[in-house]
Amino acid sequence: MQNIDKTSLLEKINAYNKNTLMETLEIEFVEIGDDYLKAKMPVNPRVHQPMGLLHGGANLALAESVGSCASILFVDVTKFDIRGIEISGTHVKSKREGTVYATAKLVHKGRTLHLFEINITDENDQLISKCKLTNIILPKRNETKL
Repeated sequence: MQNIDKTSLLEKINAYNKNTLMETLEIEFVEIGDDYLKAKMPVNPRVHQPMGLLHGGANLALAESVGSCASILFVDVTKFDIRGIEISGTHVKSKREGTVYATAKLVHKGRTLHLFEINITDENDQLISKCKLTNIILPKRNETKL
């Protein structure tokens, strides 16, 4: 992991979410570790499917958001862009209200690919979804906000 001020980086990532899907879903990045990034998302009608349960697509949006952002911990974002290229998830428990937490842990850090395992849990640390995300690391062509 790069030598970074974790509090400043969390603030920067959260500010970067303005006017994005992450803001719409109220995703907030809350913790950075040596090999992980954690975010939270409220479970409310904004992320429900018609039966009043947390939508699986909202889980995947949370997982991809936290996993893609986690790659910035391991690359020089002035030289590289990060793109999610594959995501899958298995939803093992439903949720109607409260908060879910997604923790993206690095499984493989290659030169061009990062593989993350993302566990989405509830307030009691019960598994809601288990996801896998692959990011590609590309040489920068355009300037980004990070």
